[in-house]
Amino acid sequence: MAQAYMTETGSGGSGPERPKSRLRSMFTGWRNDRGIWRRGLVMAALAILLTLVMLLHGRIPNSVGNLGSLLETFMPWFGLLIPVLLVGGFLRKSATALIALILPLVIWLNLFGGLITDKSGGKGDLTVATHNVNAENSDPAGTARELAASGAQIVALEELTARAVPEYEKALAGAYRYHAVRGTVGLWSKYPLTSTKTVDLKLGWVRAMRSTVLTPHGDVGVYVAHLPSVRVKVDAGFTAGQRDTSAQALGTAIRLEKLKEVVLLGDLNGTMNDRSLSPVTAQMRSTQGAAGDGFGFSWPAAFPMARIDQIMIRGVQPVSSWTLGETGSDHLPIAASLRL
Repeated sequence: MAQAYMTETGSGGSGPERPKSRLRSMFTGWRNDRGIWRRGLVMAALAILLTLVMLLHGRIPNSVGNLGSLLETFMPWFGLLIPVLLVGGFLRKSATALIALILPLVIWLNLFGGLITDKSGGKGDLTVATHNVNAENSDPAGTARELAASGAQIVALEELTARAVPEYEKALAGAYRYHAVRGTVGLWSKYPLTSTKTVDLKLGWVRAMRSTVLTPHGDVGVYVAHLPSVRVKVDAGFTAGQRDTSAQALGTAIRLEKLKEVVLLGDLNGTMNDRSLSPVTAQMRSTQGAAGDGFGFSWPAAFPMARIDQIMIRGVQPVSSWTLGETGSDHLPIAASLRL
């Protein structure tokens, strides 16, 4: 019996071929296969097209359905196409396709590789958080408790309703002595607020505000904003006209800000890659990009696909940035630690 077993499975027998042997034989076959350069030309062309889209995304026009902004919003996900094409290249035994994949891989890593690593570290002077609480949130009090538990000294809320504001005020009163609400946005703070005013987003109703927060480390100009929503429609494409107009107005307000240390909290309904937000992003930087761990996607809460909620800074050093757990909203709250 022992001899029979050895004959069947031993190294000298005729048992299953080992993985290393299969891999070696596969590449040996490739080396002798002259067709490896002629096969997979379609996949190679797709790899080059993917490269061009990522490399030249800024040249894709917005004149037709805001196509450029739509692609820029979800561009980090383009990286998923690379392993798909990689598997296809192996299945087709195409050296041409595999070599062509180096191009999109290098471009993707150049654009988003920095978001993969954890850049957080140290302890900041001020922790801030922002959350689109959702007008249809059925548990405002529970959402408020989650935010207070984050330890943030400053909390911004967007998409407030007149009915829900008293509930948020009551739930947050114990943790935050100072607060101000303007229209559908609000700011809660452990430190005094002064010079609070609305910011005109050219909409006809109030969705942004500005306040000076008197922190122990100096005065900070804090903006809370909720830019208009965007939609993807078959007949109209990426409808973002109102949002783009409001981004221009918000960018102008921030440019005129006199304080050196500025923080923007809010739902901008767009990512840092979206060129239409350049009036804001050109003069501020994202805490997630500078001190985050991962992409920090915030929407939709059930399966986050994009970071459209932002904490942006000017004249402030980010220490860390992270996403909080789910609440009763369709957005995830986000927070950041800052050094003033």
